[in-house]
Amino acid sequence: DEEFNELCFEFGLELDEITSEKEIISKEQGNEKAQGASNVILYKIDVPANRYDLLCLEGLVRGLQVFKERKRALVAIGTHDLDTLSGPFTYTAKRPSDIKFRPLNKTKEYTACELMNMYKTDNHLKLYLHIIENKPLYPVIYDSNGVVLSMPPIINGNRSKITVNTRNVFIECTGTDFTKELAYRKEMVRADLINKKVGIRETPENLAKLLTRMYLKSEVIGDGNQIEVEIPPTRADVIHACDVVEDAAIAYGYNNIQMTLPKTYTIANQFPLNKLTELLRYDMAAAGFTEALTFALCSQEDIADKLGVDISATKAVHISNPKTAEFQVARTTLLPGLLKTIAANRKMPLPLKLFEISDIVVKDSSRDVGARNYRHLCAVYYSKNPGFEIIHGLLDRIMQLLGVPPGEKKKGYVLKASDGPAFFPGRCAEVFARGQSIGKLGVLHPDVITKFELTMPCSSLEINIEPFL
Repeated sequence: DEEFNELCFEFGLELDEITSEKEIISKEQGNEKAQGASNVILYKIDVPANRYDLLCLEGLVRGLQVFKERKRALVAIGTHDLDTLSGPFTYTAKRPSDIKFRPLNKTKEYTACELMNMYKTDNHLKLYLHIIENKPLYPVIYDSNGVVLSMPPIINGNRSKITVNTRNVFIECTGTDFTKELAYRKEMVRADLINKKVGIRETPENLAKLLTRMYLKSEVIGDGNQIEVEIPPTRADVIHACDVVEDAAIAYGYNNIQMTLPKTYTIANQFPLNKLTELLRYDMAAAGFTEALTFALCSQEDIADKLGVDISATKAVHISNPKTAEFQVARTTLLPGLLKTIAANRKMPLPLKLFEISDIVVKDSSRDVGARNYRHLCAVYYSKNPGFEIIHGLLDRIMQLLGVPPGEKKKGYVLKASDGPAFFPGRCAEVFARGQSIGKLGVLHPDVITKFELTMPCSSLEINIEPFL
């Protein structure tokens, strides 16, 4: 366990806990519920958010094996109770109708054709049927007595299955496709860049070896300072040269990097926008409003249909592969999140006064990422009456705190009558401060209130606070 913990640390992972199913149940539900649970050791490993290739057991084992400089191929792996078998073993191919055996955890024998039909409904095994399904011959492994060990890569035979009484384990590795082609790409990184960023002095050859240990096959080319890195399709986290530099640092070992004092003397300071946000949060709470923190992602319906606008007019950033309809786009306004929070807390005593100061995201072609963030302040008042005067008073208090006087002179702020599909006609105003529009306030339209499953009047304010930095 200590050796494995050290290996994980060297690879940039953290072994969080060594436990078992029985121990987990015992902690959560008590010793009585844990009776009969498995005592098999389980390793809980924290995997970085950018290493998707390590989220499955195969990917984790592959990464650690390459890091330990062991070779690996695309294979199927099976384990068997060696004491139930008799060597030598034969790996051959036969017609599906000629293969018949009792598969793992079944009570009778099946032909290979019958097995393929049966496993088409198995959520796990059906994913592998296509590998051999349409082939004239199927791979099969026999022992010297003709006992079927497995029909790789589909299923093992029941005769040699591992049990609690197993003492000797036989491991077989097989492959059926020698022409497998995966999309690899190459990245060019200069050795001096890696040394500079990591803070080490290694030769290009040594750096190439370090990267190869991280499953990034590398070699020195060109002028001797250029390293060509082959990035496999399993390393989706490597999208930039800085990701290659990070892997070089991991392979070198963070503890091996010599600590040095910075060449420049600096004093850290809070980011001005965050400092302004924190100050406003305190004063919003002092004004009697409760802070809410809502999701940065939402559905298209939340920011468009429910607010009476077309999705194309929102400049919303769309998620290419959303896991749920609730997280289709990045929010372009904080209002839907607060209204959904009120809907989830309708049983609370009235009035409900909520606020949030967070980022919204909109498309911006002038930025290198195609989008940009704006820090918004949004407040909502929900009660038996609209409470427009309360929201208006809150705006006056915010401007007072920001040192912005009322009126157009001296870079002050003014309200101008406006309209919008989300607001009740004649009950909406646009806020102008320091010569630019910063947001709107008003009484929400009954249709908007209904679409968010609310039943009482509601007023809201939403402004951009970045112009006040």
